[in-house]
Amino acid sequence: MPFALNRLGQIALQVTDVDRAEAFYRDVLGLRHLFRFGEVTFFDCQGVRLMIEQVAGEGYVNRASPLYFTVADITLAVRELMAREVEFADPPHLIARMDDHDLWMAFFVDPDGHILALMQEAPKDYVPPRV
Repeated sequence: MPFALNRLGQIALQVTDVDRAEAFYRDVLGLRHLFRFGEVTFFDCQGVRLMIEQVAGEGYVNRASPLYFTVADITLAVRELMAREVEFADPPHLIARMDDHDLWMAFFVDPDGHILALMQEAPKDYVPPRV
């Protein structure tokens, strides 16, 4: 069998305040906190570890690629996060019509400006209720 990479094990984000980021990802987004070591904290994203590391001093935070969280019901997820004071750039919207499903997304940012998104692979011609 030829060599090939497969499962992603960890994603890293830089932040200006690890305490604030830890609270956001744990308490607002509801990610399962794994452990913390100094200025680095770790969360479980269904088998992929999210590492959040505080930059040294007044360092520049390198913005990562967007993180897309899959949800079963995008409207319910948006409503819940809005109740937790998360501000969305726009309501859930159709991104792409696929052969067997439609892809819906809604975007927001974390306290350091990292782009985050909710995504739902919905049945064809799904129209989510208004948020």
